[in-house]
Amino acid sequence: MKRFILMTSLIFFSSMTLFSCRESEKETVVREVEVEKVEEKVEPQETEEKKGILERTGERVDNEVNEEIDEEIDRIGDDT
Repeated sequence: MKRFILMTSLIFFSSMTLFSCRESEKETVVREVEVEKVEEKVEPQETEEKKGILERTGERVDNEVNEEIDEEIDRIGDDT
């Protein structure tokens, strides 16, 4: 009797796992949308305000590093 109940429950649970995971049919909807892009003239001061603090700091560090590189190149001189 125990074997019968175990086998029946095993068959039931295995069939539930096999058939419950079937993918249902899905419908894909595609819409076409027209987008207009408007270019606005932005003053340099406004672009600075829109940038984040990391971007501004990164630009300053890049400028300092570039200046140091230029100074080192000038110090070494032209070897050609």
